[in-house]
Amino acid sequence: MGERIENHIILDCKPAGQKIQITVDGKKIPAYDGEPILSALLAAGIKINRYTVKRHEPRGLFCGIGQCTDCAMVVDGIPNVRTCITPAHDGMVVETQDGLSKEVRHDS
Repeated sequence: MGERIENHIILDCKPAGQKIQITVDGKKIPAYDGEPILSALLAAGIKINRYTVKRHEPRGLFCGIGQCTDCAMVVDGIPNVRTCITPAHDGMVVETQDGLSKEVRHDS
């Protein structure tokens, strides 16, 4: 498995809230209420958030502060959500994204 982000030089990583579940590409994973979605993904060993349009290359954590789009995913039906700065909530549905568009990968 991966590592949960507990301390970040820029982001305010508050102490873990209540334990919750989010669904990522159809699979339920544990998370903590209010933690960055990306932290829960990394803790579950998920490193790919989206694929580039032209070369279909995988992208994941890069800047970790919401300035790039490498961690962009479809969250609760909304594309292009930066998962490194978006807090998790119970029942959230997260999907891997193709490029920066409304297309969603269903074969990963």
